[in-house]
Amino acid sequence: MRDRDELSAEPEFPGQVRDTVAQSTPWWPSPPRSSGPNVLVILLDDVGFAQLGCYGASVGTPNIDALARDGLRYTNFHVPALCSPTRASLLTGRNHHSVGMGFLGAFDTGYPSYRAAISPAAATLPEMLRAGGYGSYATGKWHLTPPAGMSPAGPFDQWPTQRGFDRYYGFLWGEDDQYRPELWYDQHRVEVPDDPDYHLSRDVVDRTAEFIADHVTNRPDDPFLAYVAFAACHAPHQAPREYLDRYVGRFDHGWDEERERVLARQIELGVVPPGTQLSPRDPEVPAWDTLEPDERRLYARLQEAFAGFMEHTDAQVGRLVEFLRTHRLLDDTVILLLSDNGASGEGGRDGTINEYRYFLGLEDSIDDALAQIDDIGGPQAHNQYPAGWALAGNTPLQYYKRFTHGGGVRAPLIVHWPSGTGDRPGTRPQFHHAIDVLPTILELAGVEAPRTHRGVDQLPVHGTSMRYSFADAGAPPARTRQYFETAGNRAIVDGPWKAVAAHRPGTAFDADRWELYDIARDVAEANDLSAEEPERLQQLQNAWWEEARRYGVLPLDDRMGDRVRALDPAMDRRRYVMLPGSRMLNHVVGPSFSERGFRVTAEIHCLPGDEGVILAYGRRAFGFSFFVQEGRLRVDYNLAGRHTELTAAAPLPDRRVSVSMRVAPAASGATIALDVDDERVAEAPVERLIPGGIGTLSIQCGHNAPSAVSAAYEAPFTFTGAMDRVVVELDERRLPSASSQTETELAFQ
Repeated sequence: MRDRDELSAEPEFPGQVRDTVAQSTPWWPSPPRSSGPNVLVILLDDVGFAQLGCYGASVGTPNIDALARDGLRYTNFHVPALCSPTRASLLTGRNHHSVGMGFLGAFDTGYPSYRAAISPAAATLPEMLRAGGYGSYATGKWHLTPPAGMSPAGPFDQWPTQRGFDRYYGFLWGEDDQYRPELWYDQHRVEVPDDPDYHLSRDVVDRTAEFIADHVTNRPDDPFLAYVAFAACHAPHQAPREYLDRYVGRFDHGWDEERERVLARQIELGVVPPGTQLSPRDPEVPAWDTLEPDERRLYARLQEAFAGFMEHTDAQVGRLVEFLRTHRLLDDTVILLLSDNGASGEGGRDGTINEYRYFLGLEDSIDDALAQIDDIGGPQAHNQYPAGWALAGNTPLQYYKRFTHGGGVRAPLIVHWPSGTGDRPGTRPQFHHAIDVLPTILELAGVEAPRTHRGVDQLPVHGTSMRYSFADAGAPPARTRQYFETAGNRAIVDGPWKAVAAHRPGTAFDADRWELYDIARDVAEANDLSAEEPERLQQLQNAWWEEARRYGVLPLDDRMGDRVRALDPAMDRRRYVMLPGSRMLNHVVGPSFSERGFRVTAEIHCLPGDEGVILAYGRRAFGFSFFVQEGRLRVDYNLAGRHTELTAAAPLPDRRVSVSMRVAPAASGATIALDVDDERVAEAPVERLIPGGIGTLSIQCGHNAPSAVSAAYEAPFTFTGAMDRVVVELDERRLPSASSQTETELAFQ
């Protein structure tokens, strides 16, 4: 029952209440209504400026190209250089530092701009559209919930369903396995559908169509917002075999020639002006003609996997568009398709069969990848292409995701709205940014951004509507200035000029070298004018500091892997108790096994035939599993595909016993030991302690899902014996090894 104060706060009743119904006058509130269009936002992941066919790519994207052909294709659209900041800007219309998402949605480092959560002072797009009667639905990648709030028990205040979306289906972290993702439906976990042809991108579209169908059936007079955030084309690059096979041999010419081919198509398509030069090749990327034959074979196969993944994603976009067309929704649905940042150079020089090796600073080798070359793109690999292909994917721009050069921040944007853009399709050259998407949608919906929301004064929206450009390709841009900052990389655009500085983590910010480009004439940022225009460069640097102070960028923070060691002090907890069937989603909510010894203990009773997982950390690509199989205690210690397996010599006795798995540091590497009732039953050396930094992997008690850490069993391999709890005890954290500088560099993206 509500209390008296709450009742008194209700709005005044406009009808009349008398002694009887016959004497009284009823009244019903009018629901909010909007005459605005339906809105479909399709957000691609790590898709570079040149990785769609309509922007010059060699990859087939006919469905996306059709949206561009019949709609608007922006050629000067920009985003923050990482996924979480772009998502925060897109959904709030504010600069990402201002709303607490200065870096990834994984690291709360204790400063207002780096909370890894969207501030309550920044209402989101779906929260705003409710005032216009919109229903709102999100599918796919979220990556806007801080780790401390990411558990099956909440708190849920930063989950999609409590930031304005009525329904949600997808995954919470920054990447996932396309075949065995960790899925959430609203606020509860669900298993991957039992389908031999399962793929996450297809599942996301199926669920989006279901949400829209429910909406138009039950609320036919209300418009909808559908936010579809694909995991594609973030690594791992995985797609059905038929899509991978389409690209066999089609990239054997290499990334240098590919850049030339793409640039020629971009000029022909009007994506870049005639005379555009390629930016210099990243010095860390070798020339293709200097590579060994085995290197070329491997690198080409890794790019084939990306291309197949991209075309498969396009097919899913096509399925969603066809759904709208079939149900007569397409003409009055404004579709905005964009990417969250440039193509990713995380694969480094060689790419990898398992990108967790990169994240963790583990040794990788071309020989390992060649031995598994036929697995690339399939469910057994977690592959990422070399940076050379990312450079080609960002043609003609410099660098990649994370950098504030063009390769990190210039992105494709397509707007398709038959009833709103009519017969005026084509390219649009106006400068715009992710913060401009929200005010554009609000203008179309006829909804104003609130001054207060849930009792909190709201930050002003920083973006500007792009609606003016729909009808006039030659209209002057409505905004001309925008700052950029990601992990110390900095840039500012002011009119035709751009100043940019790439920062090396651990070096002094004052030592950064600033470059100057006239991006109106030099789209690729190929000709540095800093020596010719030192005064202009200084003015832009001063302007960057003004914007940084205005929008809460400071303090500058160039930490990458070290950010994980600056997280919530809850990580210092040393003892955890888990119940069978439960899971902890990350190393802030649950135990952090990185760079330390630990012990896992349980009391169990196994009858003949009982088996299953006692405790597992991770999934197929990386982790460990402590389990019982064929009556014996076992462990599989999986260092990103390099397995150490240990099995007790004798079966477990037919009684209640205490079992434990112990990982301990050693003079060289580490050791794993298995004990039964404090008696050592097996022991083996391993290469090293679990490296630091992977926070995207869950800890599962009594099962191992969504995929199996060990090839010895199939997921979920639920424990069938008697077990009431599992205790995890952690040693003091050790200093990380020198090789772990990149361990979390991009692990959460």
